Parts: sequence; structure tokens; C-alpha cells
Amino acid sequence: MKSALIFVGVLLAATVQAQEPPFPQKAPIEITVLFPAGSSADVTARLLADGMSKQLGAKVIVFNRPGAGGAIGYRYVAAQRLDGYSLVWNSNSVSTTHHSGMMPLDYRAFDAVARVLVESPVIAVLGDSRWKSLRELVAEAKSRPKQLTVGNSGIGSHTHISSVALFKAAGAEVVDVPFGAAQVVPSLLGGQVDAAVQLPAALSGYVKSGQVQGFDVSLEAWRGIAAPKGTPKSAVATLEAAIRKTTESPDFAQSCGKLGVRPAFMAAEEFGNLIAKEDAELARIMQLIGLKK
Repeated sequence: MKSALIFVGVLLAATVQAQEPPFPQKAPIEITVLFPAGSSADVTARLLADGMSKQLGAKVIVFNRPGAGGAIGYRYVAAQRLDGYSLVWNSNSVSTTHHSGMMPLDYRAFDAVARVLVESPVIAVLGDSRWKSLRELVAEAKSRPKQLTVGNSGIGSHTHISSVALFKAAGAEVVDVPFGAAQVVPSLLGGQVDAAVQLPAALSGYVKSGQVQGFDVSLEAWRGIAAPKGTPKSAVATLEAAIRKTTESPDFAQSCGKLGVRPAFMAAEEFGNLIAKEDAELARIMQLIGLKK
């Protein structure tokens, strides 16, 4: 009797497993964005989610979980089930947030899935500003130490590090003013700061309208997809393939161009190696400029 019950139990389990839909047809895929709606991270994540939905034939939904430089979103995703349905719109912030002391987790809490794009921070000033080039802005910052204010997306953020590294290398001192990512551009437009460091997707509309002018900074930031550590390799491979096809599509490239970002697909293994290498480099830079905790 006991062996018969065991057989029935095994048979039922096998039947349920056979009926379970294949990944990713079981539920919508959630991409957690670490910053608010309207930020560069938000705009580019929604672009990716739309392409992935088409490639997978499944719903891919963006959820904004901002706060603490990305730590809230990272902690949320790291605690989810290891099934491929919970992803994070990852960036260099996984390292900067950790090394600034805002998050105990580091990149090793996640499995890299694929790099999607790269973008370079921009130092933005008002369209009618007296500074018409980065050289002019830096020159005034050098002649008037600690007089110019420069907004960024938060202490330890990529935009903060970019600002500090740029002005330190130039021998200039400015006052760095941290805001939430969604408040950086409004603060510039409202005259609360003299300049702001932001990523191009969040600035493109203001630049086109002439409200803002931007000067490129050569400290590249990447964005990609990561999953909680231990996510099945089959799910990672399915997601990676969908991301590759999305980033290679002409529509995606055209949309990225309008936002001032560049598609830059990188497969999971290579992407994971890049994250580890850059984590060590960012730790070194943050130590040099006094931001590492």
C-alpha cells in the first residue's frame, strides 16, 4: 500500500511538471529599475522590455524600485525566486553603491545575463549659459574654487564619481550637490545648481528644445540585465538570446540613437568578467577620490 502511494505521488508530480508551461510562459518577467520614472535608467529599460516582449512572446514589465542609490532595488531582486522571472536593470551602480557603503551586497549576489548598452555621462548647463564648452566651465571652476555647484544623482552614483573624477583631474574644486535621479534636471532648470552631471537619455528632450546644452565626459557607463545568483542556466540562456536579438534590431538602434545611448550587446560570461574587472577599478577610483567606505 505504501509503495502504491509513493508511486501515485511520483506520478502526480511528474504530471504537474509536464503541465507547467516552459520558461518564460508561466508569468510576466519583471525588470526592476533602480531609479524613478523619467530617469535614463527608466527610459532605456522600457525600450529593452518592449523588444524582449516581442522576442520572447511573453510580457516583460518594468517596475521602478528607487532609493538608496539603487540599493533598494538590488536587495529586492536578490531575494526573489531563482526562476528567471525577476531581473534587475543592472549598471555600474552595483559597484558604486556597494563601495560607497550604501549596500552590503555586491555584484557577486547576481548572475550576469547580458550587457545591453553603454552611455557616457554629460555635464549639462542651461541653454543660455555663459559657458559654451567644457573647457570654459572647468576654467571658471579652477579660477573660483568651491564656488560652482554641480548636481548629480546621489552620493556614490556614477554621475557623482564622474563629476569628482573630472574636476579633480583638472585641478578644480566644485561643490557637488546630490539629488534623487529624477530631480537632477529640474534642479538645473530651476537654477538651484550651476551645472549637473546626468546620463544622456534623461537629457535628450531638453537638449533638443534648447533648454539645456551638454558636454560629454569620457567615463563610460554600461547597462545590462542580471538575475539573482543561482538562476537556472537555461533561463539565463533564453533571456540572453532575446536580448541579443533585441539589441541587433534596427528599431532598437534607432531608438537608442535618439536617446544618445549606444547598443553594446555582450554575452553573459563576458559581461560577468567585465563587471568583476570594473568593480575592482571603481573601488580603486573611489578610494583615490575619497568616496570608498
